[in-house]
Amino acid sequence: MEKSIIHTEKAPAAIGPYSQAVKVGNLVFTSGQIPVNPATGEIAGEDVQVQARQSLDNVAAILEKAGTSMENAVKLTVFIKDMNEFSKINEVYAEYFPNDKPARSCVEVARLPKDVKVEIEAIAAIK
Repeated sequence: MEKSIIHTEKAPAAIGPYSQAVKVGNLVFTSGQIPVNPATGEIAGEDVQVQARQSLDNVAAILEKAGTSMENAVKLTVFIKDMNEFSKINEVYAEYFPNDKPARSCVEVARLPKDVKVEIEAIAAIK
């Protein structure tokens, strides 16, 4: 199967030696997206819900560039700094997936890049 690298200016550039996403066959795998506003390069606020929304917007922009959308997401992994904020993240997450919800894992971690509160990665199908 052919592998394609996905890059869009509508999501933050990689801050290390990795791609925003890789497309293989009819699947796209995003790298973890932290809440960096691609227009400013700044972290999107201190609030976990604002950060979750920006991270999901970044994932959505990458999926769009790959020829798919959040509607075709099959698996997301959410990394959070504080499991006590899980319900707040769920509120935002539900806005992006009101109907057919993808599979998901959520893991509390000790630290995330740039000391953000959330990082989200996705796998989506391309129809």
